[in-house]
Amino acid sequence: MSWIERDLRTLWHPYTQMKDCETLPPILIERAQGLSLFDDQGHEYWDTISSWWCNIHGHNHPKIVEAITRQLATLDHVLFAGFSHKGAIELGERLVDITPPGLTRVFYSDNGSTAVEVALKMSLQYWRNMGRPEKCQFVGLDKGYHGDTVGAMSVSGASAFTQAFAPMLFETHKVPTPDCYHCPKGQCQETCTAACIAELETLLKERHDQIAALILEPLLMGAAGMIVYPAEYLQKAAKIAQQYGVHLILDEVATGFGRTGRMFACEHAEVSPDFMCLSKGLTSGTLPLAVTLTTDAVFDAFYDDYPTGKTLYHGHTYTANPIGCAAAMATLDIFEQEHTLASVQTKAPGFAHRMQGFGDLEHVGHVRTIGLVAAMELVRDKATKTPFDSKQRIGLEIFKQGLKQGLILRPMGDVVYLYLPLCVTDEQVTIILDKTYGILSRLGR
Repeated sequence: MSWIERDLRTLWHPYTQMKDCETLPPILIERAQGLSLFDDQGHEYWDTISSWWCNIHGHNHPKIVEAITRQLATLDHVLFAGFSHKGAIELGERLVDITPPGLTRVFYSDNGSTAVEVALKMSLQYWRNMGRPEKCQFVGLDKGYHGDTVGAMSVSGASAFTQAFAPMLFETHKVPTPDCYHCPKGQCQETCTAACIAELETLLKERHDQIAALILEPLLMGAAGMIVYPAEYLQKAAKIAQQYGVHLILDEVATGFGRTGRMFACEHAEVSPDFMCLSKGLTSGTLPLAVTLTTDAVFDAFYDDYPTGKTLYHGHTYTANPIGCAAAMATLDIFEQEHTLASVQTKAPGFAHRMQGFGDLEHVGHVRTIGLVAAMELVRDKATKTPFDSKQRIGLEIFKQGLKQGLILRPMGDVVYLYLPLCVTDEQVTIILDKTYGILSRLGR
């Protein structure tokens, strides 16, 4: 029995209709290096989506491998309640140094969803500890996505990720997404003044006494279809939240660590949130690790004699795992030693220019880029923005064609995107774009 036969007899893959595996079985990956993944047949695939947006410095970067190996020789794990270790302390200090001003406290967890759950819990309990238990509601965008745990799904927009679990979710407020291609206010992107912020402002003005926090993905909304929105919207949203005494939670799980050309996407808008959620690129995709950063003001609201009910009762078995912290430290070291951000900022303008050429294709309705991230929204008719019939499964066909070209292209619905590792070279970018252009130019033929 082959490895894949054994896989399909036992395993259940995420976000996958397993019946599809009858005709398109999983690919057995045996090793990886840099941009490349190699299967058991020796085929090479370029990881253009960073293995779900987490790989930054390339697979099996020697400095991260060395850091993990070194840490394994001394301390594998220790509970983080009543104990600590040097790696967690040093990583926490470095994260405070590189994140926006005011974020001074670091709480470790395991993944992006839990980082968001922690922020929601902290905000909710903060207001309770401050004698404001009525401030217990949350606001999110109607196309937002913040993870798959119950709280994270509740503050996300309704989608295929949440619809089956609707009975489990708690009620939250949703305001229009600043989606410029499908503008909720019918404005033109070139002259937009972020008018869609009006509903958020009205909501907070009327309901701020009941609202604990507003949660946003800054500038780039991943699972919504790689929606890129103006920094002006984030600036206005942050100002409104501050004006009405509502916490601002920025979900930088997918946007953090250089993805948008800055270390954190909120830097484009010069915004400092009350909470920042990080994961994915934190360890460059090598090990599960996440953090929720917050302010001294929030931390102080939990600091009291025991027992008062002000303690944050939240934790994870693998909180601040030493091996994960070692990988994260090495990831940050590489940013400094290899001048990663400067490299991204050098590559990004040419990448964006090349991407605009995709807009000439018959079925590419919209092209959007930020940093080394790009998305092409496919449509059946460009004039009316009419999408393809979902039964055509255009995205699946592009995935198959990408594999034939040695590229991992995994569209979200009819949005084809590139989420390139930051280590990608100019030559590799050219090859990726040429192959992707060829695949999309044959769409519908």
